[in-house]
Amino acid sequence: MSDDCIFCSIVAGDIPARTVHETDDVLAFLDANPLAPGHTLVIPKAHARHVGDLDDDLASDLFAAVTDLTPRVQDAVDADAANVGINDGEAAGQEVPHVHVHVIPRFEGDGGAPLHAVGGERPDLSDEELDAIAADIAG
Repeated sequence: MSDDCIFCSIVAGDIPARTVHETDDVLAFLDANPLAPGHTLVIPKAHARHVGDLDDDLASDLFAAVTDLTPRVQDAVDADAANVGINDGEAAGQEVPHVHVHVIPRFEGDGGAPLHAVGGERPDLSDEELDAIAADIAG
């Protein structure tokens, strides 16, 4: 745990939260500043700043909770859909430096946008650039 992390303080019970799911390794609670009714955060209890910091077992447990909770959140608020996303790093909008998955219920005509909208202007990449990026990622 990190002493200066708000999510670690929630895990420790020092800050109250509206918990909706808990296992030995994962905690889910309603966002205190929701973008929609039912906006839920799913976090690993162990402090991890970035997705790449999660070991395979913890990542599996985290996403098992997300797959279980997403339809439950939608049903609880009668949502038409949900956005599920992670801001991984400050440049991506991560405000709390502890991995967290947002489950944001969506409603027809709510004025929200798809996740593609967060990327800003789309780059104009050549086939060669795309091939080079794919090769770098594949290793």
